[in-house]
Amino acid sequence: MQGLYITSVFLHIVAAVVWLGGMFFLILVVVPWLRAGKRAEAGAFLRDTGVRFRWVGWACLLTLLATGSLNLWLRRVRPSSFTDPEWLATPFGRTIVLKLLLFALVLGISVAHDFHVGPAATAAMRKDPGGPGAIRLRRMASWMGRVNTVLALALVFLGVVLVRGWP
Repeated sequence: MQGLYITSVFLHIVAAVVWLGGMFFLILVVVPWLRAGKRAEAGAFLRDTGVRFRWVGWACLLTLLATGSLNLWLRRVRPSSFTDPEWLATPFGRTIVLKLLLFALVLGISVAHDFHVGPAATAAMRKDPGGPGAIRLRRMASWMGRVNTVLALALVFLGVVLVRGWP
């Protein structure tokens, strides 16, 4: 069981690194580079890059869900734990619940960003790149990405807390 747990934790960390690394690459490298160039070409490049990264991101999120669930199971956390007042009163239990709630929020924002706001922003930018609808949707998509990045960092922090305890 120890080998399975170590493998699962390793895959969990790799998925988190790839997911976060991709988001930071887009935020810190691609977007600033595109802002310095031509808007029309930049929008197409960002759209294509986002679509390609979407599949990587969702593969990472699914891997995080699967390995996170396995990690909890191997640490003897069962569905009944979530209704046990004693377990929920522990720092570990509260941290698990908080981490799961944040992860659910990340999934919700990701679905809205990737399958609703992002495609609507792309369509609006094709139709009228400087129009108010395109600008509003582009800003909304950008903020959703930023919020998800901050939440992802909070999830990493909580992962450290689960192993090392609260500071």
